[in-house]
Amino acid sequence: MDFSFLIFLLLSMTLCGSINNVFNVMEFGAVGDGVRDDSQLLTHGGLDISFLFSLNFQAFLKAWNAVCTASTTSATLTIQKKTFLLRPTIFTVVFGDLTAPKTKSAWYGSKSTDWLTFVYINGLIINGNGILDGQGTVWWSSQYYIKVVLNNSDTNGEMDELRPIALSFSFCNNLQISGINVINSPSKHVKLFKCIGATLRNLQIKAPQDSPNTDGLVIAESSQVQVLHSYIGTGDDCIAILTGSSNINITRIACGPGHGISIGSLGNQGNYDTVEEIHVQDCSFTGTQNGIRIKTWQGGSGYARKITFQRITLNAVGNPIFIDQYYCPRLINCQNKTSAVKVSDVSYDGIQGTSTTKTAINLSCSQSMACTNIQLNRIHITSAGQAFETSSYCLNAHGTAGISVPIVACLVK
Repeated sequence: MDFSFLIFLLLSMTLCGSINNVFNVMEFGAVGDGVRDDSQLLTHGGLDISFLFSLNFQAFLKAWNAVCTASTTSATLTIQKKTFLLRPTIFTVVFGDLTAPKTKSAWYGSKSTDWLTFVYINGLIINGNGILDGQGTVWWSSQYYIKVVLNNSDTNGEMDELRPIALSFSFCNNLQISGINVINSPSKHVKLFKCIGATLRNLQIKAPQDSPNTDGLVIAESSQVQVLHSYIGTGDDCIAILTGSSNINITRIACGPGHGISIGSLGNQGNYDTVEEIHVQDCSFTGTQNGIRIKTWQGGSGYARKITFQRITLNAVGNPIFIDQYYCPRLINCQNKTSAVKVSDVSYDGIQGTSTTKTAINLSCSQSMACTNIQLNRIHITSAGQAFETSSYCLNAHGTAGISVPIVACLVK
């Protein structure tokens, strides 16, 4: 099978040990003519990087070993934009654990803003039960984060820090990830960007409840993605589905702690954002700030449509069902604007459990752009032990509701 691609593996000092060194497989004897076999089984430190064929002059093996024995803190393995005869690449974390640097200074001078990055690889398979530990504690307490990201004050000249994502994939088609554990990322734990065809299963993603912006999985501008049979508990969204994403199926995810499963945010800074064909089913939420949420900023445009939530279990969850078209975190510089992302064709079916907020169903749609074809069926959400009865709220939301607890009489038909 022929593959033509460019790969950058940007790895931390604990994985391979090198900084700003670039290693090109062509310099190690790879041919890249699409005819001769350039593959070889590559292993290092608990990672099994398998190209599954024998290699002419062992070029890939030599290049990989050079990366892993380099003397500085990060390295780049470059595979030029030629045609290499390879089988799908397999990274297997079998027993070994990978740990990111504990200090921020170890990242200074690195070309990568993320820890482990995979770019332009088709057919990549990663599996195993190893732990990727992002050592995020030092980043969570960053004064830059507190002052700038939380909009509290000026940095007083402090260096602008970009908190690394633990594991990111960009332009990787037909991707498979299973079994791995990703914990304590400085920022997002796993991110997919512009990936077509990805299956993620049996993942364990964990960070403390108070760790800021540590989303479990972020899906952006990607399609045909399946996320299956996984546990995600972090300090932010368990899963966030961002603009440009379509045909996303999320099944049997246990979420909590965290902020729930979110579509968005969309429409920030007047952007035209789109998501469609998002399907979430057979998931459970425990102690999350939100349950199933669609969040858009005022002033944006585009659409969020053809979205289904089915057979969802809630255990002491805040805002279990939430369409928020007035999203403005921290309530700073929130402005009323007339344009909005269009929300339509959203179905909630079989949502059951308990809420920590009185308004268990909150459909706050744009006053200038109604939500349309909102359907609620078999909803039963009661109080999580508090002395209140759950209620519903609608603003410019059009649709229908069947038998529901709480009663949803506010939809416009």
